[in-house]
Amino acid sequence: MPAQHPAPLIPHPSSLVTGVILAGGRGTRMGGVDKGLQRLRGKPMVAWVIERFAPQVNEILINANQNPAAYAGFGYRVIPDEIAGFAGPLAGLQRGLTEAAHDFVATVPCDSPFLPRDLIARLRGALEREAAEIAVARTGDQPHPVFCLCRKSVLGGLTGFLAGGGRKIDAWYSRLKVVEVLFDDQAGAFSNVNTEAELKAFEEGPLP
Repeated sequence: MPAQHPAPLIPHPSSLVTGVILAGGRGTRMGGVDKGLQRLRGKPMVAWVIERFAPQVNEILINANQNPAAYAGFGYRVIPDEIAGFAGPLAGLQRGLTEAAHDFVATVPCDSPFLPRDLIARLRGALEREAAEIAVARTGDQPHPVFCLCRKSVLGGLTGFLAGGGRKIDAWYSRLKVVEVLFDDQAGAFSNVNTEAELKAFEEGPLP
């Protein structure tokens, strides 16, 4: 009689994570260029982000308000803000929550190419332990709210906050049950490449 093998476990949809890469800004500090598409060591910054982020999530969406065809070339769906005028990362999160196929939504910025490879696992563990609505990365005394994992159920409150003119991400999540997760950032995992000088430093210096 052939050996019986157990059927593979299929994750329930409610346990899966949609990842949203935030690339919807103007890139003002870098001279008005699209930061995610700026090349770092031979490939666009967003490609570095995808390389580290994709293995941690079950779906990726790219929130971009410019150059949609270029972002679509990475093989993922591109979603612009619903709010006009480059309304900031909360607008990108709102669109991601609206379009996400899963009950958990994580965000990372397109200009942090060396984000932690265990980011989502650690945020998810803290979110569930604390029965929180949102988990936010922190280094030292500095929270990094664009590196977050939240439940899709926060969408209604976020939509109301934005409709009322709110734009500051910390002002929004202060209304929620939040857990901050401490990371070691000695290697620069949470560094943002905001200027040409910072891009050059990453280009010429050792990789984190």
